[in-house]
Amino acid sequence: MATATNYIILHGRDITAIIETPADEAPIWRYWGPRLADGVTPGPLLRDTRPLPSFSLDHDQPLSLFPTFGVGWFGQSALLAHRGGRDYAQAATRCTTDWITPGRAVRFTLSDAIAKIAVTLDLALDPASDVLTLSTRLTNQGDAPLDVQWLAAGTVPLPPHAHQVQSFSGRHNNEFVPIIEPLSRSLWRRENRRGLTSHDCFPGAVVLADGAAYGAQLAWSGNHAQCIEWLDDGQYQWQMGEWLAPGEMLLAPGESRHSPDMLATCSRHGTNGVAQNFHAAIRAAMDWPEGRMKPRPVHLNTWEGFYFDHDINALKQLSDAASEIGIERYVLDDGWFHGRHDDTSSLGDWWPDAGKYPDGLAPLADHVTALGMEFGLWVEPEMINPDSALYRAHPEWALQIAGRPLLTARNQLVLDMSQPGVSDYLFDHIAALLDSLPIAYLKWDHNRDLTTAGATPRYRTQVEATYALLARLRAAFPHVEIEACAGGGGRIDAGIIRHTHRFWTSDCIDAVSRVAIQRGFLQFMPPEIMGSHVGTSPAHSTGRSQSMTFRAGVALSGHLGVELDARQVTGEDRATLAHWIGLYKQLRDQLHYGQLWLGAADDHLVWQAHGSAEELLLLVYRLDPSSQRHLPAIRLDMLDPDRHYAITRIDRPDPTVHGFPTAPALDAMRTADGLELAGDWLRAVGLPMPPMKAEQVALFKVSAR
Repeated sequence: MATATNYIILHGRDITAIIETPADEAPIWRYWGPRLADGVTPGPLLRDTRPLPSFSLDHDQPLSLFPTFGVGWFGQSALLAHRGGRDYAQAATRCTTDWITPGRAVRFTLSDAIAKIAVTLDLALDPASDVLTLSTRLTNQGDAPLDVQWLAAGTVPLPPHAHQVQSFSGRHNNEFVPIIEPLSRSLWRRENRRGLTSHDCFPGAVVLADGAAYGAQLAWSGNHAQCIEWLDDGQYQWQMGEWLAPGEMLLAPGESRHSPDMLATCSRHGTNGVAQNFHAAIRAAMDWPEGRMKPRPVHLNTWEGFYFDHDINALKQLSDAASEIGIERYVLDDGWFHGRHDDTSSLGDWWPDAGKYPDGLAPLADHVTALGMEFGLWVEPEMINPDSALYRAHPEWALQIAGRPLLTARNQLVLDMSQPGVSDYLFDHIAALLDSLPIAYLKWDHNRDLTTAGATPRYRTQVEATYALLARLRAAFPHVEIEACAGGGGRIDAGIIRHTHRFWTSDCIDAVSRVAIQRGFLQFMPPEIMGSHVGTSPAHSTGRSQSMTFRAGVALSGHLGVELDARQVTGEDRATLAHWIGLYKQLRDQLHYGQLWLGAADDHLVWQAHGSAEELLLLVYRLDPSSQRHLPAIRLDMLDPDRHYAITRIDRPDPTVHGFPTAPALDAMRTADGLELAGDWLRAVGLPMPPMKAEQVALFKVSAR
C-alpha cells in the first residue's frame, strides 16, 4: 500500500496538485484541480487501482509529468529527440525529489542512463494566485549532440468531464478572436511559427469542465505550440512549449536548455476565476520602477493624429491641448528619427531627424515636461530598413540565409539580435537618448514576422537576446517604463511583460472592435497593462464612427489613452473627452487594483465589473440594436447575498444620443443615494438596465450598505 511519502501534494487557496513519486520512473500525475481537503491522499498507488486491459503492455503506463516516446507511452511525448537516429526512445531510470519551498515548490530530477539525458522539472504553486508554474530543463549527458525537436514546458492533466476549449485567433487589427471547440478523442493542437507571439495564435487557452474551468498560457514571446489529447483512462493531457524549427535545439555534450514557463490554473468560479488568478500572477511577476505600480497616467500617443508628419510647433500645440484636457503622458510615435518620412527607410538610425528637429528632441521634450506631463518615445530596435545608414554599414546584421532573397515586410528586415555588435549598438543609441532627454517611457514596437532567421534557426535566440537587451536597459535606466507593441497585439504574453509595463492591445482603435479584443485580452492579462485609447471618428482601421462617449467608455476599462489630434477636438466632444478623463482619474484605483469579472446578457449586452463584493464598478456596453422591448437585467453573482447595495449611475448622458422614456427606479440610480437592492436579488434576478441604443455605454457604481 502507498503511504503519504509516496506523494507530493501542493495546496493553493482553491487548487490542489497531487503527484505520485516512484523512484525509478517519471513522477505520475494523480490530480490537478479544485482544492481538496488538507491531509487527503489518493490512497493506493495508481497501478494498484487499474487492472491491465486486454491487448496492452504488461506494465501500465499512466500519465506522468514527463511522458516520453518509445518505451510504452503512446500519447503525445514531452520530449522528441535523437542522436543521429539513436537514443530516440527515452524513459527515466531514476527520479529524485527536492523541495525548493516546502509545500509550495518542488523539483524533480530525472535521469535516463540509457539515452543519457537528465531532465529537471520545476513545479511551483503560488497560493496567492492559485497559478501553478511548470518548467523543464534538459541536459545532454551523452558523448554526441542531441537533436531536440520538442521539449514541453509542462504537462498537466484535465478531467474526463472537460468538454470544451476556448482559444484565440485573429490578425493584425483584429486580435483575440475567440475560437470555441469541443474536446473529443481527436487531438486538439495550435501552433505558431511566426517568430514572435503572433496576432493569430495566442499562447494560451481556457478549458471548460463540469464544475470548473482550467487555463494555461506560455510565458514566451516566440514560436509556440500546445495540444490537448484524450487518454485511455478518459482524462486528457495538456502540453505547452516552444515550437522548435529543424535543428534549432541541438545540444552539445554537457549542454543544457531551459524551457519557458507554463502558467496553469483552475477555478470553480469559471472563466472569471481563471482570469482573476492569471491577473494576480502577472501582477506579481512584473518589475515596476521603484518596486510598485504608480497610478496609470492618462496617455497620449501621436501616431493616428500625426503619423510621419512631424512639425515641432504643431507637436508643441498638441501637448498644450493635451495638457488642458488632463493628459499626463505624451508619447512621440514613429517619424522622429533620422530620415524617417514614411515607412520605407531609416529603421536603425536612432538619432533625431535634423530637418524636423534641428535642435534635437530636447525643445519638445522640455515643453512637454514643463506642462507637467511625462515624455515618451517610440522605438523599434529589433528592425532595420535596407534604406538606412545602419544597413549600409552593416548588412550582415540582418537575419538572412545565404542565397535566399531578403524578404521584407513593411519595407523592413529583422536584426540578428544574437550578434553582440547588434545588442551593443542598440543599447548605446537608446541609452544616449535616455541619458540626454527626460524620457520616462519607451513604446517598443516590432512590426513584422520573422523569416530567413539565420543560417541556423535563431528564433529562440532572438527572443532571449531581446529579453536580455530589455533587462540591460531596465538596469541602466530603472525609472523608465516600457510598452510592448508588435503591430498592436502581436507580442502579448507572460514572458515579455516581465520586462515591460504595458501592452498596446491592438492597432485597431474602433471602439466596437475593441470591446471584443479587450475582453479576450482580459482573460489572461490584468486591465492596468491593457493600453486602451480613445481614437478618431471615423476609425482609421475600420471606417466606422462612434460617439465620443462610447469611445471613451470603452477605453476607460483599461489603461486610458488618447490617440488623435487633440487640437481638433472642440465643442461638446472636447467637454465629453475631458469629463471621461477626469472620471478615469477618479476611478483608476478601483479599475486597476481590484478583481475583474466579464459577463454577457441576451440582446447584445456585454459587461465587465471591477472591484470587490464590497464595491463594484460596472461597465455595460450595447453593441447592436435591441431586439427586445425591455432589456435583460444584469445578474451580479459575485455580490454578497446577505448585503444590500446602493446602485448609482455615474456616466453622464451622451449629448449626441436622443433619450428614451425613463422609469422611477432608473431615475433613482441618478440620485446621490441611488437605488437600493438586495445582494441576493442582484445575484438571482439582476440589475434592471436602462434603454440603450447601439454603441452606447452605461457606467454604474454598486456599493454595499
